Amino acid sequence: MNKKTQKLQSIYKTFEENTAEYRSKAACTKGCAFCCSEAGSIDITTLEGLVIQDHIAMLPRPRGKSIQKALVQDMKKREAGAVNPCPFLLKNKACMIYDIRPFACRRIYSLHACSKDNPPLLSRHAMEHAENTLRQLQRLDETGYSGHISFILYMLDAPQFRDTYLAGDSRPEEIMDFGKTHRISINKMMV
Repeated sequence: MNKKTQKLQSIYKTFEENTAEYRSKAACTKGCAFCCSEAGSIDITTLEGLVIQDHIAMLPRPRGKSIQKALVQDMKKREAGAVNPCPFLLKNKACMIYDIRPFACRRIYSLHACSKDNPPLLSRHAMEHAENTLRQLQRLDETGYSGHISFILYMLDAPQFRDTYLAGDSRPEEIMDFGKTHRISINKMMV
């Protein structure tokens, strides 16, 4: 897994280098959290979820419990069809996992200030780089899945799923019903 997480960081870095010119014109500032609260689903790969889950495990117990509670609430709201702010968004609109944030968060920025009537505006060129990067991430995590952050983290909490994933195996039949209900995709089918 260490090699995979290093490659993950390399993919992130390449994307950031390739899109620096476009993102330098972004209107986003620290504390701007429109995309984190209003723009929709934060989809991640299982590998990204593993990095996040390992980070959560190193936090002080009260913070970790608070995050777990927020993730469960997020799942319930999403199951009911509601848009919900990212469970990692703090009250001051800062991201508690910013340094390890998934690609879904890294790829989003806007060329203007956003609102419900004025959603994010991205460069077409940056979006093309993002699509290529997403394919690279899914190839890297071929035995994993892609889906909303709360659902992927929920799956990783199940020892059977986590053990299967860490062994480099994939058993989609074990998550078929959950996957269909929560729009989880198998990465090797997405590439």
